[in-house]
Parts: sequence; structure tokens; C-alpha cells
Amino acid sequence: MATVKLWSDAEADADPRVRAVFADIRTTRGSDFVNNFWRGLANDPALLERTWSTLKIVMGPGTLDPLTKELVYIAVSIANGCPYCIHSHTAAARAKGLTEAQHGEFLAVVGMANQTNALVNGMQIPVDPAFRVEEGS
Repeated sequence: MATVKLWSDAEADADPRVRAVFADIRTTRGSDFVNNFWRGLANDPALLERTWSTLKIVMGPGTLDPLTKELVYIAVSIANGCPYCIHSHTAAARAKGLTEAQHGEFLAVVGMANQTNALVNGMQIPVDPAFRVEEGS
């Protein structure tokens, strides 16, 4: 159960700032669906605007392809234990062409990274000089 109110479309339409963001979400995504994350953020219109604006920039066109961005988002969401983001960005990745085979391989990589990260942290292995990214390198 949410700890904040999830705004209905009627409530969003009554607030010009929320209405504008919801309209932009629909336009940008080419869908009438506004998911619960944005409906919860509507309780703070400034936060809603700022988060949507930044998300559009970060997840928009760049040097990384859209599917790679979604996979990174899923990996961070797994690391942070955020089921909502895992589900929403897995759906987005599938919409961007993620296959079942790719998803399985991706999860294997995430699992392997978690395992080796835990091992190296537990053993406090020093970073090899060859791996260090130094200023100016």
C-alpha cells in the first residue's frame, strides 16, 4: 500500500502543473497510461516536474542505446531492492526488444556481479594498479 495518495486523472486535471506533466508523459510515451510512480509524485508538483524532466534527459537519446539504458536501470533497481522499478523497467526493456534469452543472460551477469562483489568486499582485495583509472588517463 502506498504511503502517499496516488492522484486520479480528475485530480491531476485540476492542478495545472500536474496536468502538464501527465500530458507530457502521455505524449512522450505515446500512451494514455500514467503509472503509479508519477501519480504518487503528483503530491509534490515541483518534484514531479523535476523528476520527469531529468528522466526524459537521462533516458532520452544519447550515446547509449535505449535498451542498454533500461538494463542499467534494472541492474541498479535490483541492487537497491526496488521491485517497482525492476518491474516497470523490465516492461520498458521488453518493449524496446529485450528477449527472454537476453533477460536470462542479463540476470546471470547481475547475479555474478553481486556474488563477486560480495567476495571481493569480504576479502578486501586491493585494486590492481592496472585497473585503476587515474586522473588524466
